[in-house]
Amino acid sequence: RAAASDDAASSSIYDSIGGNWEGTGITAKRVSAVLRNIGARDLTVNVNSPGGDFFEGVAIYNLLREHKAKVTVNVMGLAASAASVIAMAGDEILMGDGAFLMIHNAWTVAIGNRHDIAQAAEVLAPFDAAMAKVYSQRAGISEAEAAALMDKATCI
Repeated sequence: RAAASDDAASSSIYDSIGGNWEGTGITAKRVSAVLRNIGARDLTVNVNSPGGDFFEGVAIYNLLREHKAKVTVNVMGLAASAASVIAMAGDEILMGDGAFLMIHNAWTVAIGNRHDIAQAAEVLAPFDAAMAKVYSQRAGISEAEAAALMDKATCI
């Protein structure tokens, strides 16, 4: 929800990323509507989310990166998984006391024989690489260092 003021606006991501069973998850469609409503004003995004759908997270990340004004992301409690990707969209990223940012490799559900499972792992590789690139750019570390942190499911 966007709260209008004279110079800045704020929005909160306090749910899972992507549509969920309750119909309450944060989607790119919802974030796009918020951005249209606030126009070209500075935006503060408060985040407390366990994550969710990778592709919705990437879409929200890109929407926030394209915003014409300054975007500040406040991690209020947890920005995990897809929410950590969204947090990387901030021109400024702030973490509250006791807050965590959790990064990990992409997940999927796979079923089948060893060839099917190996293929599923191959499908995930470009998603891991994309996340490592985003994390490395924002943290000022190499993509290999970001990938190593993702391999360990690191909390920061």
